[in-house]
Amino acid sequence: MKSFMYVLTALCVIGLAFWAYRENYATQAVLNTTDRLHSEIRSAHARLAVLRAEWAFQNRPERLRDLTELNFERLQLLPLNPEQFGQVDEVQYPAPDLLLITNSVEVSTMNAEDPL
Repeated sequence: MKSFMYVLTALCVIGLAFWAYRENYATQAVLNTTDRLHSEIRSAHARLAVLRAEWAFQNRPERLRDLTELNFERLQLLPLNPEQFGQVDEVQYPAPDLLLITNSVEVSTMNAEDPL
């Protein structure tokens, strides 16, 4: 009986060692994936910062003003004036479509004395 318990204990230790070995490698794989994703996120943030800086550089008011002056013949862009803006109550909204009834419906009234 003692030898059976020793064998059973040894098998349990081997099984637990195998389980711990597999969990260790699975954890390392997840950590590597997480590190890779973090580096991708960092590079995406860096690219986004560069794109924002380029956008700000391209949209400088003096640059846009110079471009509109150079291309005035073709584009005919003028500066905006406050008179060009309207009020909300001046907006003409389209009238809602009317519901067209194509089939006639017969309506009858029921009296309290009429049986169902």
